[in-house]
Amino acid sequence: MKILIVEDDATLADGLTRILTESELRVEHVATGEAAEAAFLRERYDLIVLDIGLPGIDGFEVLRRLRKRPEYVPVLVLSARDAIEDRVHGLDLGADDYLPKPFALPELEARVRALLRRGQANKNPQLRNGPLLLDTVARRATLSGQAIDLTSREWSVLENLMLRAGQVVSKENLMQALSNWDKELSMNAIEVYMSRLRAKVEAGGVRIRTVRGFGYLLEEQNEPG
Repeated sequence: MKILIVEDDATLADGLTRILTESELRVEHVATGEAAEAAFLRERYDLIVLDIGLPGIDGFEVLRRLRKRPEYVPVLVLSARDAIEDRVHGLDLGADDYLPKPFALPELEARVRALLRRGQANKNPQLRNGPLLLDTVARRATLSGQAIDLTSREWSVLENLMLRAGQVVSKENLMQALSNWDKELSMNAIEVYMSRLRAKVEAGGVRIRTVRGFGYLLEEQNEPG
């Protein structure tokens, strides 16, 4: 998934780029509103992290122009302006979330993950991999048409694997996805959830492979029939 960071503070932009890249996301950075508009005219992004206090075209105007376009992309607004009217204005223009500066990087990571999940669910309300189907709206999982009983943590792990079917997902990435559920989550806990998931899906021919030293891979399958 690809993220566009629009931020004129070079130090903050470097920090955001580093931490999101470590979360296995592709990140592009621009420093002005004009460059942001040029970027989203030529590329498709899964999320835009947008500062309001930009030189030239400010973030509100960038957001207004973005929301005139037919395709939807989630937007997380960053701003040193903490006034209620600024937050309301940003949300009214179409921002999906609003994070005032200064902020803690773990909070930004959590908000980015939530918006990416929401954006993927809007694009693909049903995730399918062979006989395995996740309905992200109804929060229902089925294997060959039979319902699977998943805990909230198991659902989150499986959803992350299915969004990246055919790609290796690191344990660190899965820990971040579960951070809202359990702040003291350990690597061993990830292994426990993975073992439970395997027991529930591998009987239907769905394989989750361990890639030693890297993470886990849900083998990609064609749709049945």
